[in-house]
Amino acid sequence: MLNTFTFKPRIEAVLRYDDAEFHIITPGDFVRCAVSGNPILLENLKYWNVDRQEAYASPKESLQSYQK
Repeated sequence: MLNTFTFKPRIEAVLRYDDAEFHIITPGDFVRCAVSGNPILLENLKYWNVDRQEAYASPKESLQSYQK
């Protein structure tokens, strides 16, 4: 059973990606990988493309996006 006081709905964030950091435009818990569509929790977000303003779940997805 879920505790209503600790349950936190997952909300998709909107970010602006810069060279060494990202800025939260709309608060949320996660963003979606541009290649796989899988959610990436903000605390796990490490890979993105500044020019394309896309997030990636791993270096594998980043490379796949670059090769397109």
